[in-house]
Amino acid sequence: MNKLLLLSILLLSFFLRGCAQDTGLEEIVAGGAQLQKLAGGFLFTEGPSADKQGNVYFTDQPNNRIMVWNLKSGVSVFMEPCGRSNGLAFDVDGNLWACADEKNEIWKITPDKKVEIITSFYKERAFNGPNDLWINPVGGVYFTDPYYLRAWWDHIVMPQESQCVYYLRPDHKIVIRLAEDLQQPNGIVGTPDGKGLFVSDIGANKTWYYAINRDGSLSDKKLFCEMGSDGMAIDSKGNLYLTGNGVTIFDKSGNKSGNIPVPENWTANVCFGGKNFKTLFITASKGLYCISLKIKGTRG
Repeated sequence: MNKLLLLSILLLSFFLRGCAQDTGLEEIVAGGAQLQKLAGGFLFTEGPSADKQGNVYFTDQPNNRIMVWNLKSGVSVFMEPCGRSNGLAFDVDGNLWACADEKNEIWKITPDKKVEIITSFYKERAFNGPNDLWINPVGGVYFTDPYYLRAWWDHIVMPQESQCVYYLRPDHKIVIRLAEDLQQPNGIVGTPDGKGLFVSDIGANKTWYYAINRDGSLSDKKLFCEMGSDGMAIDSKGNLYLTGNGVTIFDKSGNKSGNIPVPENWTANVCFGGKNFKTLFITASKGLYCISLKIKGTRG
């Protein structure tokens, strides 16, 4: 066997096995699973979230539309325009919540596509630009509010004096400011029991863990890992999935398990979906990708 043929076989073997062998993901990624591209041709995909059936909704923000990947029919447009929506999340009643940063609003979209603007300001000033959100078991909404200057805005000055995390109480009438000491909070997700919250400070390249108190406030801030993230998801065993350069997975203790490479310039966000919620869906620049896992994910 010549050296060139041997090298080709070795490279093909590595590709087919994926990254699990060399990166410690063998307990997470399904055996023989490969990254699959489901759709392309978008400008920038973001904010994936799955409904109860496992259908995945995501945004193509520059094109001002929310897309949906259906288990049976594939990808189609769900809503256009959509207020330049970014991060998305479903509540227990099937409403789709959106960080609509065209006018820095938080939207609730009913299953029949009726839009309700829930909030758009804090202390009589507009938000900087709601980016990502997570809904806790009692209906409270945590969302990050970094400042990324958008081409569709009329203003060029940050409305709020700092970039923070906010909590919309379960009555959806009162907004409380939390986590005021972060540089640029972005990705956010909570534990399924509603007792813990992960927040990525992408500006400081760190991800933090907070305990959630009964009133929704945060305490006991602890460094989870030395990595920032655009979006994030958590599976049923407590593994945390961070994005940026592909998808990097950390176990519940903050130890790095490995990285799933994605062939795009930037990997923005992730969620679990599909028939049994053992599929990781990945929004990355111009494409939507997925990979099969051994572990069931959460709908956070």
